[in-house]
Amino acid sequence: MIRVRFLALSTLVLASAVSIRGENWPQWRGPGGQGVSSETKLPTTWAPGKNILWKTELPGTGHSSPVVWGDRVFVTAVIEGEAVPGQQAAPHTQGGKPFVHPDSVAADKKHTFKVVALDSKTGKILWDKTAYDGTVFDARHRRSSFAGPTPATDGTMIYAYFGPEGLYAYDFEGNEKWKVVEKFPTLGLAAGTSPVLHENLVIIQRDEDNGDNSVIVAYDKKTGKEAWRTKRDTQITWGTPVIVQAGGRAELVTNGTESIIAYDPANGKELWRTDGVRSNAIHTPLVGKGLVIVTAGYPAKKVIAIRPGTAQKRVAWEYSKGTGYVVSNILYGDYLYLLTDNGIVTCLNPETGEVKYEGGRIPKPARFMGSPVAFSGFVAMTSEDGDTFMLKAGPSHEISMTNSLEEPVYSSPALSNGRIYIRGDKHLFAIGQ
Repeated sequence: MIRVRFLALSTLVLASAVSIRGENWPQWRGPGGQGVSSETKLPTTWAPGKNILWKTELPGTGHSSPVVWGDRVFVTAVIEGEAVPGQQAAPHTQGGKPFVHPDSVAADKKHTFKVVALDSKTGKILWDKTAYDGTVFDARHRRSSFAGPTPATDGTMIYAYFGPEGLYAYDFEGNEKWKVVEKFPTLGLAAGTSPVLHENLVIIQRDEDNGDNSVIVAYDKKTGKEAWRTKRDTQITWGTPVIVQAGGRAELVTNGTESIIAYDPANGKELWRTDGVRSNAIHTPLVGKGLVIVTAGYPAKKVIAIRPGTAQKRVAWEYSKGTGYVVSNILYGDYLYLLTDNGIVTCLNPETGEVKYEGGRIPKPARFMGSPVAFSGFVAMTSEDGDTFMLKAGPSHEISMTNSLEEPVYSSPALSNGRIYIRGDKHLFAIGQ
């Protein structure tokens, strides 16, 4: 049964009556894909019974983040069903030999993929659509989810991506407008990249296994018709590209093991490339201070600051410490914050790579899968235990407070219109003053 619990009702009424200058959170890591909000009325403290406006039980689980546009919140979810005898994952090879990742699971089961719309004011589920129901083409990592990619919206349509199970477009009333399903292997670990919107296009960085059939591809937002497709000579990645404005043009910058490549988002033409991170390319590139900062954390730790546009010398500086495996890093104000998956923080000057501090620790042991967000002078880091550690922004390490939801969290928060939306293991929480 799907339930909505209304908490602190008087606070909810007050919040709805106050005019808050807000912004939408339309994609993975929000505006520009950077995890940073300019809003000034977001809450900085919460706990069960404090500043929790509502919580809604979701139909299924997932690691995708919520996205917000006006009075709508969208999430994706997956429901794991019964085993299907004889069903197996797509075959994989490494070094020319058959390969099965030791952490691959769930390829032998039926799954139901969901796209869900909620009312941002009340948490009421407005519609719940099944995008796909059946067996899956490939397995997932045991700690991952088939509902891993975060959807994207332009205020008219919502675009939900489930890797080899398809890209689906719905209008705000829940009507499916088009879908594109293209099977491809994910090394038995599931897809991680999220859709990026540019003008009339939905863009997917779709790298696979050893890179034999890796591509970056764009579809028309209204029709789903393929607009362009560019071959990529890079092995599987899980990162989401970013749009950068540099030298009077838009550049689509992609993280990659072998190469970091920028494309013209209008037609897919390659604009420039430099050496890649030589690690699993999972993190989203960061943009600021005239640079694109691309990172990775396993097996090698890598930070590469790159000059976009027509720069003659592409790499500004490099650093080889401080990064985690899964968690994307964050550039906020005058500082770059690198985070490990157990919450150790390194702070750098993003223009030079100068270290401001290393080894900053949180108050208690924790593990992180969701990426940090920044607002109101804080970098908020939410652990798998549901604790959000509020790191004071600046060149010295200080955890100012810890907020808890008392529910596991594996996704990244969304910040919009005076509220913080956090997707827990079972519920979506709306936090506000």
